[in-house]
Amino acid sequence: MRPLLYLDVDGVLNPVQPVPVDDFAAHELAGYRVWLSARHGEWLAELAEVYEICWATTWQDEANRLIAPLLGLGPLPVVRVVGYRRQPGDPRIRLMELISGAKWAPLLRYAEGRPFAWVDDVIPPRLVRNSLLRRDRLLLPVDARFGLQRHHVEQLLARPPRARWGRGGPA
Repeated sequence: MRPLLYLDVDGVLNPVQPVPVDDFAAHELAGYRVWLSARHGEWLAELAEVYEICWATTWQDEANRLIAPLLGLGPLPVVRVVGYRRQPGDPRIRLMELISGAKWAPLLRYAEGRPFAWVDDVIPPRLVRNSLLRRDRLLLPVDARFGLQRHHVEQLLARPPRARWGRGGPA
C-alpha cells in the first residue's frame, strides 16, 4: 500500500508570489484569484506513482471541483479538516498552535497508522521536528510565497514514508 500524501492548496499549489510568473495562470475560483501552474500537475502525476494523494485543504470538495481539473488531476480523496471536532484520543495541540496545528488530528485519524507525507505552508515547527526521526512520516513545510518547488518533489520521491515496523515488530 502506498503512503498517503496530504496536499494543501493555498500557499502550496497557489503561491502568494508565483515564480516564475510565466509558469502560472490566474484563475477566478469561488470569488478568489488563484495562481496555478501546469508544472504542478505534472509533478503531482509523478508523485501519484509513489503516493496516494489526498486533499488536506480548507477548499475541501471544492478542490476536486475547481482545482483538480485545472491541474489535469482526477478526483482525489478529501480529508475533512474544516469543522473537525476534537475526539477522544486526539493529540493535544498547544495553545499557540491552535491555527497552524488544526489539521494534525484529522490527518492522523485519516491515516489510521498508515505512513504519510504532509505538504503545507502552515505546519507547526514542533511537529516537523518531532517527525524527523520517524520513518513513517515526512512533514514538508513549503514557503507560501513560492509554493511547491521541484526540490520538494525530489525530497518526497527520495524519501517516501514507510511503515514503522517490518514483519518482526518494532524496529
